[in-house]
Amino acid sequence: MTTFDERENAFEAKFAHDEEMQFKARARANKMAGLWAAELLGKTGDEAEAYAVEVVKSDFEEAGIDDVVRKLSGDLGDKADEATIRAKLNEYLAKAKEELAGDAS
Repeated sequence: MTTFDERENAFEAKFAHDEEMQFKARARANKMAGLWAAELLGKTGDEAEAYAVEVVKSDFEEAGIDDVVRKLSGDLGDKADEATIRAKLNEYLAKAKEELAGDAS
């Protein structure tokens, strides 16, 4: 195998790893947002966990976070506006990335 092939394989492996980490961070952030929304909706325990799973699943409808924002906006109604939901998602994404980076250490 040439140096070029080795370099190409290394870049492909890094890309795959980065994509996997982004996916995991996004799913973790969506779960956190789901638990936050569940609390606003008065859900606790298993009901809150089940709702958080629904939020995570809602992210598979389309690329980006709009599908999650739409789900949370629809469910929360006047309890939180779209800007607040987007801010929470960004906050939780940063926190999830920190947690995953800590797990990798």
